[in-house]
Amino acid sequence: MTSVFALSSLWLTAQSEKLAVFIACNCDRNYIRQEISYVDHVRDQALADVQIQINQLGSGNGGRTYDLNFIGRKMVKGLDKTLTYQTSPTMTRDEIRAGLTQKIGIGLLHYLLETDKADHIKVVSSGRTAARQQKQMTEDQWKSWIFEVYGKGSFDKESSRGKTDIGFGFEGDKVTEEWRIRADVHFNHYENRYESDEGETLVTRERAFARGSIVRSLGNHWSAGIFSGFEHNTYRNLDLSFHFQPALEYNLFPYREVMRREITFAYKLGAIHNRYLSPTIYNRMKEQLFRHSLDVQIRFRQPWGDVFTTLEASSYLHDLSKNRLELDSYTSVRVFKGLSVRLSLNLQLVRDQLNLPSGDATLEDLLLRQRQIATDFEASGSIGLSYTFGSAFNNIVNTRL
Repeated sequence: MTSVFALSSLWLTAQSEKLAVFIACNCDRNYIRQEISYVDHVRDQALADVQIQINQLGSGNGGRTYDLNFIGRKMVKGLDKTLTYQTSPTMTRDEIRAGLTQKIGIGLLHYLLETDKADHIKVVSSGRTAARQQKQMTEDQWKSWIFEVYGKGSFDKESSRGKTDIGFGFEGDKVTEEWRIRADVHFNHYENRYESDEGETLVTRERAFARGSIVRSLGNHWSAGIFSGFEHNTYRNLDLSFHFQPALEYNLFPYREVMRREITFAYKLGAIHNRYLSPTIYNRMKEQLFRHSLDVQIRFRQPWGDVFTTLEASSYLHDLSKNRLELDSYTSVRVFKGLSVRLSLNLQLVRDQLNLPSGDATLEDLLLRQRQIATDFEASGSIGLSYTFGSAFNNIVNTRL
C-alpha cells in the first residue's frame, strides 16, 4: 500500500516505511495519524525513532507560528531538524491542520531518506510553483498591521431571575523584527436581576478600558517599551484610572530561541492616577500614585515536558509596605515511560488594595460579587498523575458511535 503527501510544489509518494514516530503538540493528532499512515505513531517517546516536538506562539500577522523540532533516535540518532510553519488569521482549522500535517511530512522525508526504503520514493510535479506562493506571502498592503473588531452578547432567563452580558471591543497590532505596537479597546456590561417576595434586586457591573504599548527591540537580549491606558471598573471602585509606565526587559537567552526556552526579567516604573466611585478605606476620592514592578518569566518547552513560571513583585513608591507578590506556575514532566506529572500553582500575597471602598461589605456584596473585597492572599493549585500502558502501535482512527 502507498501513501501520498504534498510539498509546496511537489507531490511525494512513499511506500510504507514504518518509522516509529511520537508527536507532542496541541493539535489534531487523529488527523495527522490518518494522513501520515506510512509511519507507526507510538504513544510514548521512548519507543520512537523520531520524536516531534511542536510549539506554537502568536505571530505578527495575527496567525500562529509553529516550531517543529524533529529529534532522531535509535537508528537515526543524532539526525535532528527544525522546521517552521506559519498560519494567517483568515485560515480555517482544516487549512491549518492540513498545512501542519504537510510540514510534518516534509520533515519526516529527511528520515525516510536515511532508511533502506529510500529507493521507493517517487517525486511528481503538482503544477504550482514555489515562487508564486512566495510572492503571495511577501505582498502586504497592510504594512504588518492586524485589526480585529469583536462583539458578544449572552442572556439567561428564568421566571424569577435573568442575566445579560454584553461586550465589544477593538484590537490593533503591528509586529516586525524591530517593533511591537498594540492597541486594545474593550467595553463590557453585566446585569443580573433577581425577583423575590421582598422585591427585585438588580446587580450591575461595568468595565471599559483602552490600552496601548510600543516596544522596541534592542538586540538579541534587550527590549524597551512604553505602556499606557485608561480604565473604568465598577467592581474595583474605579471611576477612571490612567497609567503610564516605561519598561525594560532582558532575556537570558536570545529571542530567536523563544519557542523552546526563555528566562526574562522585566522592570516597569510609572505613574497612576485614580479617581474613585466612592471614598476608599483611606478616605480618598482621587490620588496620584507611583508604582514599580519586577516580573520574572521562565518558560521551557522541551521533549521531557513543559515548564511555565512567572513571578511578579510590585509596590507603590510612597509606601513600600503597599505591595503584592504573585506566583503563577504550570509544570508537566515526563518521569519515565508512560508516567507524567502535572502541577499548577497560583499564589498571591496582597497588600496593595488602595482602591477598596470604605464601609463594611454586605452579604449581598459577598454573594453577588458587586465589589472587590479585602484579602491578604489568594491561592489555588492542582496536582495530577497520568500513566498510559498497553499497545504502543495503533494508527487506526475510528470515530464511530
